[in-house]
Amino acid sequence: MRKPRVLHLAVLGTVVLPLVVGAFVYQKHETVASAQLLDEVLRITASRYVDSVGANALYEKAATGLVKELNDPYSVLFTKKEFDQFSQQTGGKYGGIGMEIAPTSGFITVQRVFPHTPASAGGVMEGDRILQIDTANARGWTSAQVSDKLKGDPGTKVSVKFGRAGVADPIPVTFTRAIVHIPAVPYTLVFGNVGYIPLQQFNETATQEVSDAISDVTKAGANRIVFDMRGNPGGFLDQAISTSNLFLPQGQSILSVRGRTGEVEAYSATDAPKEPKIPIVVLVDGHTASASEIVAGSLQDHDRALIMGTTSFGKGLVQSLFKLDGGYALKMTTAKWYTPSGRSIQKERKLLPDGEFVEVMPDSLETDSMRRARPQYKSDAGRIVYGGGGITPDIIVKPDTLSTPEQDLLKSLAPKSQIFAQAMQDYAAEMKGKVKPNFTVTPEIRNTFLAQLKKKGVTVDSTLLAKGAGTELDRIIGQRITTMAFGDSAAKRKYLDDDNQLQKAIAALKGVQNTQGLFALAQKAQGMASNR
Repeated sequence: MRKPRVLHLAVLGTVVLPLVVGAFVYQKHETVASAQLLDEVLRITASRYVDSVGANALYEKAATGLVKELNDPYSVLFTKKEFDQFSQQTGGKYGGIGMEIAPTSGFITVQRVFPHTPASAGGVMEGDRILQIDTANARGWTSAQVSDKLKGDPGTKVSVKFGRAGVADPIPVTFTRAIVHIPAVPYTLVFGNVGYIPLQQFNETATQEVSDAISDVTKAGANRIVFDMRGNPGGFLDQAISTSNLFLPQGQSILSVRGRTGEVEAYSATDAPKEPKIPIVVLVDGHTASASEIVAGSLQDHDRALIMGTTSFGKGLVQSLFKLDGGYALKMTTAKWYTPSGRSIQKERKLLPDGEFVEVMPDSLETDSMRRARPQYKSDAGRIVYGGGGITPDIIVKPDTLSTPEQDLLKSLAPKSQIFAQAMQDYAAEMKGKVKPNFTVTPEIRNTFLAQLKKKGVTVDSTLLAKGAGTELDRIIGQRITTMAFGDSAAKRKYLDDDNQLQKAIAALKGVQNTQGLFALAQKAQGMASNR
């Protein structure tokens, strides 16, 4: 059998590097005995198991079981069909329903819903669990298996049942698949002299899209930038490096990688930066992962940007993708990566009996005392930065939370989320030519929508509205109509007040003259936290 070919590819939520796989000629007795054990089990199963199992299927099951027993959620053996689907997804364009998924609690869970997709129109929400696809029970499936079932030819249908927190019954949704192309930078905005660039993922065009976005906002008068990587799950490694290079001078380190042998592979900026001095605030949160953390970590270590928001996901592992005989492919964790200051940001997690990986110390990274207990490193300017679990912001800003009546409203609508979403979509389309950009959701607009919703069999509890939930309902109505009539960027601008973290970032940039002024703000904020 020929050796596996290493494919130099990075994937969503992972980082892939060209690492060499070695082979040992000498085998100890224990190794030979273990190989004999596997051979005997395969032979007996093939000949004596009550149901006939073909040799090819046996070897595939054995190989799949081996990878699964590594207890690593990022290592997986792909069949040819699964690998083809996986490759389509990493290209940023595919036929499907438009959502990002990951394994939790024995189910595959929705991590993100992309705008203007069947998933968005169907009312799918982050945190929804995929219980069933068509007639198949999806419990215990891998992300690749679920992805394979959800993708297909545009125009074909797929039925999914979702589980949602606080909702007793499964939520059935039937989707019509469509071509899903996910831009890295969906739009840009300028708030006075502050440019806003949201980066959703590191696809194959991410650096070019960010570069174009920088040109757009600076031409519009911006001399400061908010670089938003909240919810960005990662992507191609080379795009993370080249995106960092847009802000870091040639020769500066971006990351290093160490495998089991201890050999170090270093990656640095290779080109002149596009914007070497413009003040930057980078927004991160608990869904900022992998390649996004590479960018945030390198800019933080080199004092190039102020990091704001909440602590990032903490994925400091490296995967390599090996193409195998028969069309199979093995994606396996092979190393760890480190920021320029030498810190690993891998967050400690443990495997529960139900297959879920959970943080050993959840929420601890948001407290000042626990943060000080973590490994400390120094930035180029001598600022303290932290290792041992995600990128810790220089200034922690938590997002606003919904009131209890608002949460109760959303829970009450969850069982009818598909009907609600479709009614909202229809009403937004109806209102598209009737509103101006500065419109407000009047009682008449709300009541008209509620009447249309009632005709479809969904009644909103008026007592919840009276207790204050009407504010959230009006926001949903207003955002959907604005998005339909004027686009995502208009909706973001109109509802800026709902984004506490972005508001704080804009205010910080407007209040300083340069990058050093941002770090002075961070020092002041940390001092206030220590004195509490």
